[in-house]
Amino acid sequence: MNRFRRWSARRPFPGGLLLALGGAEILLTMKAPLPVILHIGAQGLAGYLLPTLMVLIGLLILFNPAQRLFYSIVGVLLSLGTWLTSNLGGFLVGLVLGVVGSSLAFGWLPDQESRRVRRARRRAGRTTPAADAEDEDGAVDEKGAVDEGRAPEGPSLTKAHGTA
Repeated sequence: MNRFRRWSARRPFPGGLLLALGGAEILLTMKAPLPVILHIGAQGLAGYLLPTLMVLIGLLILFNPAQRLFYSIVGVLLSLGTWLTSNLGGFLVGLVLGVVGSSLAFGWLPDQESRRVRRARRRAGRTTPAADAEDEDGAVDEKGAVDEGRAPEGPSLTKAHGTA
C-alpha cells in the first residue's frame, strides 16, 4: 500500500480517476435498456467514441502526468461533448465527473509540498519564507510588504510621480 501511495502522490490521481470513472459511467448508461436511454446521438458512433476517449484520457493523465494540461483540456471538451452525444452526459453524472476530474488534473501542481509539511510549518510558526526576514516591529525587510501600517523604505510613489 505504501508503494501505491507514493505512486499516486506523484501524479494527478484524483483527477485522472474521476475522468476515467465519468467515461465508464457514460458507457454504462449507453448500454441501459431502451426506455431509459434519452438520447444516443445523431450517428451513434460518437456516443460510444467520446466516453471511450474520456476513459483513455483519464488513464493517460494517470500514467503520463507530464502532459496533464493538454489531456485535461481535451478531457473537459470530451466531457462537455457527451451532453449532445450520449444520454445527456450519462444523466449528468458522467459529465460532472469528467469536468471535475479534468479540472483537478489541470490544477494539480507537481512541485507543491505535501499538506502535512505545510501544516507542520504553520504549527511551528513559519508560514512563509518571508517570515524569517521579519524584524521585531513586524515589517518585512527585503520584500517591502507592510505588516503593521509601516511604509517600506525607499523612494515613495508620490515622490516618484511628483504628486507630493
